[in-house]
Amino acid sequence: MNGVLVSITAFIGIFGIVYVFLMTRHRERIALIEKGADASIFTDKNSVYYPTLKFGMLFVGIALGILTGNWLDQTYDFSKGVAYLAMVFLFGGVSLIANFLIERYLNKSQSAS
Repeated sequence: MNGVLVSITAFIGIFGIVYVFLMTRHRERIALIEKGADASIFTDKNSVYYPTLKFGMLFVGIALGILTGNWLDQTYDFSKGVAYLAMVFLFGGVSLIANFLIERYLNKSQSAS
């Protein structure tokens, strides 16, 4: 019973945070439009966003983290929870940092041409 309550509470909390964020952003943009300001200040026209690259690199990083966590668990007798969780976050984070550097390089080379 406690697990169900924790799951429901976590879902409601995450939903509430996302809802407040989206509503606040919407109200800010509506206020700007009512004042006559251009709402395009929220977007950067010069940068290109590559969501498939980001998610692809993140999932590859997570998979490498799981494989490395398994290897650490089998070879060096690490605790399963620590090995898997630490490696998933490590490789996932490294893949997102690499994605940022690749996107910055691609945007820089695109704006130079």
